[in-house]
Amino acid sequence: MARKLYVGNLPYELSSEELNELFAAVGAVESAEVVYDRNTGRSRGFGFVVMAADEDVQTAVTQLNGKNIGGRDLVVNEARPRGEGGGGGGGSRDFGSRPGYGSRY
Repeated sequence: MARKLYVGNLPYELSSEELNELFAAVGAVESAEVVYDRNTGRSRGFGFVVMAADEDVQTAVTQLNGKNIGGRDLVVNEARPRGEGGGGGGGSRDFGSRPGYGSRY
């Protein structure tokens, strides 16, 4: 069963290939990807790694969480599904009940 890890506080110059190499030292990596800003093309300072085995996930968290890479202490933990964690906007906005909004009639 593959498991996805969130990796935060990455050095901005770290590539996806380097992220893969870092995690491959502790276990089998299925994929590793640094997240880039769509507008600027710069790293956003975080990424995701998919490990092949549960044991590798635990080993990666234990060995790499807090490890200093490029002057930054990594944050490594199991990724949460997108729905968790709040934020993201959306939601219902009921302007109809406020004066000046909603139907004219």
